[in-house]
Amino acid sequence: MDKYYLGIDLGSTTSKAVIINEKDEIVGRGITNTRANYKVAADVARDEAIYDARFTLLAQKLNEDLASKPEYVKYMKDLRSVFQYGQFKRRMDSLEDMLNKTVSEFTYANKDALGVEIRKIIETIRPQIHHEFINGDLGSKNQFFRDIVSERYNAQVEGVGTQFYEPLMLAFDKSITPVENEMVSYSFNELVHESMKILDEKYEGLADQPEDEGKEDWYYAELNAIKNNYKSVEGTLRQHIDEIADRDIHISKMTGTGYGRALLPFPDDCIKSEILCHAYGAHAIFPNTRTVLDIGGQDTKAIQVDSHGLVTSFHMNDRCAAGCGRYLGYIADEFGLSLNELGTEANKATKETVICSTCTVFAGAEVKELLHNGEERPNILAGLHKAIVQRAMSLIARSGGVKNEFTFTGGVARNEAVLKYVKKMVTDSYGEVTMNIHTDSIFMGALGGAMFARRNVTADLPVSKKAEVTEE
Repeated sequence: MDKYYLGIDLGSTTSKAVIINEKDEIVGRGITNTRANYKVAADVARDEAIYDARFTLLAQKLNEDLASKPEYVKYMKDLRSVFQYGQFKRRMDSLEDMLNKTVSEFTYANKDALGVEIRKIIETIRPQIHHEFINGDLGSKNQFFRDIVSERYNAQVEGVGTQFYEPLMLAFDKSITPVENEMVSYSFNELVHESMKILDEKYEGLADQPEDEGKEDWYYAELNAIKNNYKSVEGTLRQHIDEIADRDIHISKMTGTGYGRALLPFPDDCIKSEILCHAYGAHAIFPNTRTVLDIGGQDTKAIQVDSHGLVTSFHMNDRCAAGCGRYLGYIADEFGLSLNELGTEANKATKETVICSTCTVFAGAEVKELLHNGEERPNILAGLHKAIVQRAMSLIARSGGVKNEFTFTGGVARNEAVLKYVKKMVTDSYGEVTMNIHTDSIFMGALGGAMFARRNVTADLPVSKKAEVTEE
């Protein structure tokens, strides 16, 4: 029986899981922004990693075909997107039920009309999302359920009369959290076959699809390959799906880390500091890493590591959310934006507004005043993003500066504006150093946890620094 190792990073805003095999290869990743219930968050992230691992094992079965036949690559990419839609659809059904239940409990005089408006909104956004998953690239964007729905829900509410605006937004706010924190189980086998049926319908319609002059040549080469060969690909897949679905993903050992790690139902020897795990995970992907910056949801950590990936020194800010993911979430709420939109909007700035407040709450008040005085939103956001990185750079300096390769980890590493300022400030302060920013940066802590689990390494933080970290 193959052995696998699980790392779970239970963060304050997102929870991540990574599964590796005995060769240290990542076979599965899972992530959720479920956070009201840490036990559910850990279970959801783990289950998502197991689903992902099954797709990895399926791809390994098709390794030769994937290497030489574009139709297999296209089919597997589409299959994952449609599988994600199947998961999304089940949670969307639950949200619709919860919205109706929430409205039924309102003491709102016109709640029947409110219910009608909600049905209209759902009936509008459901096919939009279906199309974006099945025919677009929504599945590859790694957006959370809340973000996908709220962006489209809010857009529809904007077009509704003012009498319904507040109750519609209140209904969503009251309904989304319990749905996010609901443990929904899926049968991998059932969902894959359901996805293949949807792909059947999609590919059957490709023959009549007119060419769009705006599309690149590779797009039509890929399209022609799949529409003429998808039945053959499907037949090959069916030979392996049942075996992969029934295979035991045996977790030999696991390690928990992250802001909420103390709440994980793991033995004490299976819990590691997030500082250790982020350093170990970053070093695993980039072996020459000597400096790691992790901007997480609740704290920021500047870490120095040795040639083995073990921590030699660190500095962190864990007393205030300013400069962390929660701070960005607070600002996103103030502007009515999703977290995914923040960096893009900030990069539209013509200048960087100076933000004086270092406190999250006071910064929110300052933002409102700036908006009231006519300052443009992108300029304010640019100033906020710059201030976040300046705080992080201060921690890096105190931890020992940037040595050799620099690696950026944590969820905030996905923010385009933060990346821009990190690259600029590191270069300005330390010259042309190698900067590693990986697509899986948000999973580094969970990866480090999985690698600690496989190696059963005993490691701890530098003794001289422990007193500085109230959360560790």
